[in-house]
Amino acid sequence: MKVVAILFFLFILISLASAMFYIVKDKDQGTRAVKALTLRIGLSVVLFALMMLGFYLNK
Repeated sequence: MKVVAILFFLFILISLASAMFYIVKDKDQGTRAVKALTLRIGLSVVLFALMMLGFYLNK
């Protein structure tokens, strides 16, 4: 479970970095930054749900 959480966290950071790159590169002309940030939010929600499930099943 720890490895999965670490991988999700790394993917979240990569998505955040790519969104920052797209914001700087595209200069408000593309939707790639919005898609990257949407992916980051989705990954964060899934990670939170997995952590809650892990805590629930661990008790």
